[in-house]
Amino acid sequence: MKKPPGSSPLPPGSTIGMLGGGQLGRMTALAAARLGYKLHVFSPEPDGPAAQVAHRSTVAAYDDEDALEAFARAVDVVTLEFENLPPAALELIQRIVPVHPSAQVLRVTQDRLEEKTFARRLGIETAPFAGVDSHGDLEKAVAMIAPPAILKTRRFGYDGKGQARLERREDAARAWRAIGEAPAILEGFVDFALELSVIVARGQDGAVRAYPAVENRHCHHILATTIAPAAIPAAAAKEAERIAVALAQGLDVVGLLAVEMFMTPDGRVLMNEMAPRPHNSGHWTIDACPTSQFEQLVRVAAGLPLGPVEPYTPALMTNLIGHDVDAWPRLVADPTARLHLYGKAEVRPGRKMGHVTRLKRQP
Repeated sequence: MKKPPGSSPLPPGSTIGMLGGGQLGRMTALAAARLGYKLHVFSPEPDGPAAQVAHRSTVAAYDDEDALEAFARAVDVVTLEFENLPPAALELIQRIVPVHPSAQVLRVTQDRLEEKTFARRLGIETAPFAGVDSHGDLEKAVAMIAPPAILKTRRFGYDGKGQARLERREDAARAWRAIGEAPAILEGFVDFALELSVIVARGQDGAVRAYPAVENRHCHHILATTIAPAAIPAAAAKEAERIAVALAQGLDVVGLLAVEMFMTPDGRVLMNEMAPRPHNSGHWTIDACPTSQFEQLVRVAAGLPLGPVEPYTPALMTNLIGHDVDAWPRLVADPTARLHLYGKAEVRPGRKMGHVTRLKRQP
């Protein structure tokens, strides 16, 4: 194995391996280049957003053991921008080179039931939930968690995919069919005032930095807007940060952990979901913070000290979804807009094509 975690930082010119080739990898590659590092992307997708700006790209399936081994031997450390990976792939790679975060972190965060159970063990409040492996289990869960409720696949769901809403008990059979009768979790609805997220960076030495809590607003289950920082009571902001840090430390994350939460009308904060990678709700950090979430991931992977996270200014980030991107000529000419496009050739409904951040200077 190459240089172990905890040893001296990787010098500029070293190569960071990235599992996943989407826009999160693209923005990480740009941050890595600024610090003098090369990024080698591993993804099944040729000419993806990350490969377009990376030093090198390997196009192969995540279960191609020969390709994974060759990739591991060509880099100095590996991280990821996409968590729905086979843990076995990370285990193979980490026999050759350090991987951050570990396969064990993915085993929890890939599974909605596991992550909520883990949060409860730490004393963190969540919506009521129950595991569902059969239609019979669903009937029992609905009896315990009165509708309205939402049935979600335990794995691989995002942006509202793999979900079905139950307005009444009689909806159970329809909902079970709608998610393909896959292993699932039934969650009770939460009466929330708004949705929050906090992104935590945790270094190889255990040092932790948390970005401020932000408010997220969705459209058709896809993040549309992030308001940074969230306009919430200080106690709620502090609790959201505490929850995110406790989860990162409890999971022994080395890298980033994004934690999505609900804030109720009375100011309680409940954990919803988490992802051990850069997060859409952290894109504003590129333009409004001394250290973006992407540079922070590079710093962790390379063994560098974590950078400062206090924002220079409040910010508003808006996703460009589908044909929203057609407004790019106007946005690029707008002096108040910071435009980021992801290099995706095909525009599709619901597809994230880029984002724009606007800054608001303090008086």
